[in-house]
Amino acid sequence: MNSLTVRMARSSARHPWRAIVGWLVFVALCLAAGSAVGMNSARTADYRVGEAGRAEAMAAEGHLERRSAEQVLISARSGTLGTEAARAAVRDLTTRMERLPEVAEVAAPVRSADGRILMVEVALRGEERDAKDKVDALTAQTTAVQRAHPELLFQETGSPSISKGVDEQRGDDLALSEKITLPVTLLTLLVVFGSLTMAAVPLLLALSSIAAAVGLSMVASHVSPDTGVGTNVILMIGLAVGVDYTLFHLKREREERARSGGRLSSQALVELAAATSGRAVMVSGFAVVASTATLYLASDVVFSSLATGTVVVVLVAMASSLTALPALLTVLGKRAERRAARRAERGRPVRRLRGGSGGSGGSGERGGSRERGEKGESGGRVWAALLRPAARHPLATLGVSVLALLALVVPLAGLHITEMSRDTHSREIPAMRVYDRLNEAFPQHRVTHQVVVRADAARAAEVAEALDALTRLADADPLFTGTPRLRTSADHRVSTLELRVPYLGDSDQAYDSLDHLRHDYLPATVGRIAGAEYGVSGDVARYTDYPAHQNGKLPLVLGALLLVTFLMTLYAFRSVVLGLIGVALNLLSAAAALGLLVLVFQHTWAEGLLDFRSTGSIGSRVPLFLFVILFGLSMDYQVFVVSRIREAVLAGTPTRQAVLDGIRRSASVVTSAAVVMTTVFVSFVFLHIIEMKQIGFVLAAAVLLDAFVVRILILPSAMLLLGERSWWPARPDRGTAEPRAQVPPGRPVVDVR
Repeated sequence: MNSLTVRMARSSARHPWRAIVGWLVFVALCLAAGSAVGMNSARTADYRVGEAGRAEAMAAEGHLERRSAEQVLISARSGTLGTEAARAAVRDLTTRMERLPEVAEVAAPVRSADGRILMVEVALRGEERDAKDKVDALTAQTTAVQRAHPELLFQETGSPSISKGVDEQRGDDLALSEKITLPVTLLTLLVVFGSLTMAAVPLLLALSSIAAAVGLSMVASHVSPDTGVGTNVILMIGLAVGVDYTLFHLKREREERARSGGRLSSQALVELAAATSGRAVMVSGFAVVASTATLYLASDVVFSSLATGTVVVVLVAMASSLTALPALLTVLGKRAERRAARRAERGRPVRRLRGGSGGSGGSGERGGSRERGEKGESGGRVWAALLRPAARHPLATLGVSVLALLALVVPLAGLHITEMSRDTHSREIPAMRVYDRLNEAFPQHRVTHQVVVRADAARAAEVAEALDALTRLADADPLFTGTPRLRTSADHRVSTLELRVPYLGDSDQAYDSLDHLRHDYLPATVGRIAGAEYGVSGDVARYTDYPAHQNGKLPLVLGALLLVTFLMTLYAFRSVVLGLIGVALNLLSAAAALGLLVLVFQHTWAEGLLDFRSTGSIGSRVPLFLFVILFGLSMDYQVFVVSRIREAVLAGTPTRQAVLDGIRRSASVVTSAAVVMTTVFVSFVFLHIIEMKQIGFVLAAAVLLDAFVVRILILPSAMLLLGERSWWPARPDRGTAEPRAQVPPGRPVVDVR
């Protein structure tokens, strides 16, 4: 036993306090480094994709980019809005806003069609992504004007205030998620270990890993900019894999302790666990990292941010389970041994270890040891009953299970992917309620398309004439409204034309108006100018181009993901057959979970149950994120379960018996890990942001399907049918199992609680 994982565990076990202090220092240094360099947030330019992105880049070149704006609505608290009172309020508001350094321009007031509301639009300076940080200065002035004119009602909305409200709501949601997740996770671990001390170890290590990963992600953001979702994914994935990796290691250490009958020291037990579960953690951890890294191929700043957060937290969780965990187990084990020795000296019975397996776990023992294993770790009879269909009727079990998952895949045929716009945000955000009032009173301000044209300065007159022709076409089209706004850069190379649409951004009419511009009006006007470049930007254009961009990248990312999964499985087990099975099962469970997501979120029947308003679509980021994260997390179960089977085969057990014993002995830890992961993901269903709800739901469904259908029914059925062919082309050499450490007998079995 001289692998890297064993050497790391041995070093930590020999100097436990040094390892524990070293880990705490590492976490502190990560946080300090992150605080020192700060978070590098993505800029507006980082989000540009497709035609909308190219148009925005051209507009920025001519300093004609869209400015973020806030809209202040002024109305009477009762009765009609008086002219003199309104004029005084607008004058006061405009004067105050113009004094702010954050404000670029205050537009003239616009009265609603019914005359009841005045709108004053305030344009902000600087980056679109920074606008939400400037909202407080504007709302302070709006509040001051409200105090000065108590007879009127002042309400503020706009993209910046909505973004700020979404961020605040996300923070509140994450706090709620933690309140749900942490107690349930602790309770699950208490059930698994029957000890508060041992239950606290995985949770504390996971939380410390999350803290270190947050600090490191700040450093990493200077290479791959953060989009505001990095911390979310670190919390979600960090708690899931952090607890899982520690759980795998802890359960194996307790099994070895129970099997040894007290004849092995705490240090030897830690090394044995590192030689088996430690290797599984390493392989599965790197599988998650490799799978997640395929997100970088999407060429999207949001997915890059998600990938960076996941990669960092998984690597840190691996490090904690291979360094700090062995040290903690050694300290707890030695303390328990001293306590047991004192009890023995006083003639009191030694406390027996709970939760360990007396089974062979691949040691080659049979008969009695197998019987003890069945009564130990996995709840024997329960898991024997669950495995009975696969053991007795593998072909029928495989067929029924696969057909059941395929039935869940069927709704996937109706998958409709869209970019979730601001119209989908929760109305619990005050700015969203004002936004609805703005849209109702001023329909001409609902959607704005920005047409951008770049050409040689010598063709400025031709461009102006073409844009004038475009304006006439739009005037004749009922999908457009209002007075277009034309701007030209100082060097006359770039021109922009803003066209308004009186429909909501997620409406069919808004998308139709974009199609008319891109496919009919622009080619017939600006498209006839030699050498001219043009494009349409705006919110609707972004909502259109982003899903198209993702769909274009999906084959590349999915192909790379399948290849990575196959290669990692091949490396772990030297089996082409298992590699192909792993790829097929991951695809099946991911597709089934996605079909279930379509069934729930593209329809209205579950709105009351899950507290959401259906958009009739799935968020554009959800499918790709599901496939990548699930493929990585599924490797946890795959590696852990198949490793147990392979250990038994290496020790001389026939493949059929090794499959049944391996799955039975690993079932409780896989179930516990699945419950922890599901709890983490389900907590995200309680969030208000619809896309986060969908991600939480689909990941929870995928984990449950993978743990209870794939690993309990499909995988054993397939391996039982294949038998020795499961290991093709390499046949495991019998009798080559990892050697076990030997120490003099006579030590009592002790509980490390």
